[in-house]
Amino acid sequence: MTIPFEQDVFGIDLNIHLLLEYVAFFAGFRYYLFLRKNSEDAISSNNRLSIIIGAIFGALFFSRLVAFLENPLLQWEKGWLAILNNKTIMGGLFGGLLGVELSKKIIGEQKSSGDLFTLPIILGIIIGRIGCFLSGIKEFTYGKETSFFLGMDLGDGVPRHPIALYEVLFLILLFIFIKRFQQRQERLESGMYFKIFMISYFLFRFFIEFLKPNTFLVLVLSSIQILCLICLLYYWKTLRQFFTYARSKIHLL
Repeated sequence: MTIPFEQDVFGIDLNIHLLLEYVAFFAGFRYYLFLRKNSEDAISSNNRLSIIIGAIFGALFFSRLVAFLENPLLQWEKGWLAILNNKTIMGGLFGGLLGVELSKKIIGEQKSSGDLFTLPIILGIIIGRIGCFLSGIKEFTYGKETSFFLGMDLGDGVPRHPIALYEVLFLILLFIFIKRFQQRQERLESGMYFKIFMISYFLFRFFIEFLKPNTFLVLVLSSIQILCLICLLYYWKTLRQFFTYARSKIHLL
């Protein structure tokens, strides 16, 4: 199989990335419905629907905004249609988070809502990233040129870091970790699984961005990395809890 993966189906060029995006949304949502059906959701159906709507609108807006900020000059030259079509999962996640929090304030919902979404979101991103990998250099998820043994030809004849595959591996391990933690029925505060996902994923993306050939930088950081720092700052209280817990464990050794 060659990368980018391009398949002709009945005379139509198959857009594997777009196809797997739809599969990701479908699989993630079906998995969410399965989990909700087989668990006790403390949030009512009406409030849960309002939260989902808030997440969707927040994700739609911020996914485009952050994608635009990855290289504003280049995006502006491409025109409004390209700007509206361009998106990034990082902006979608953080925008969805803000949309959820705003929705909860409007409807007066006090309970945490993130845990039920955590594994479906991870599953969806995994499927979507496979589509990114198969699209090769057609999607800006490829890495810099490298002589590292994991380097791959992603369509331009140059060995590059397959960042999408690195991400898939990381997310699979994170999925397994959170799933096993849930199966052990550890008593964590509500919403903690989602916080673990967000902190872990944004921290991973901050470092993996150094392997991408970013050209538009602010203070030596890409817009994605700046967003990662903002997200980590948003979860500073949770990070402080982690540091305090880790320090107590070290003292016991």
